[in-house]
Amino acid sequence: MIDPSQSLIVPALGPIYQSLAPWVEALLRAVVGLWLVPHGLRNTFGFFPTTGVRSNSIPALAAQLDHDGYRPGRLWAPAISAVQLIGGPLLALGLFTRPTAFAILMFLLVANIERWRVGKYFWNQLGLEYTVMWTVATCYFLVNGGGRISLDHLIGRAF
Repeated sequence: MIDPSQSLIVPALGPIYQSLAPWVEALLRAVVGLWLVPHGLRNTFGFFPTTGVRSNSIPALAAQLDHDGYRPGRLWAPAISAVQLIGGPLLALGLFTRPTAFAILMFLLVANIERWRVGKYFWNQLGLEYTVMWTVATCYFLVNGGGRISLDHLIGRAF
């Protein structure tokens, strides 16, 4: 939301910013949540087979996690899939926003460690540049909740 104590360069735009803010927040929440789903579909069910990943099922993801040192893979693989395939849509809808954002944040923090280990910073070298952006966006919803345009707000609960 716009802080009324701030002086805008073009004060006439203040009401426009105020009216668009909840919609932009909802858009960001939807993108952060829904962008997890293709990763879950790929790692869990083998969708998008030409995207260069080794895992295309829960057992393959578990084996990859074991290989990469995240043991036991058979525990973490379904948890990762659930975060992506259930948590992503829940965040997009703004339902149970804070607990969902927390689960996604935990997943992303580990992903950041892995990306740093593999490629350091730059995304085109499999680094953490890209995942840090998603981590920060997820932190926003952990702190602020789902916002005015969310199912949490509709049901009257600030999770």
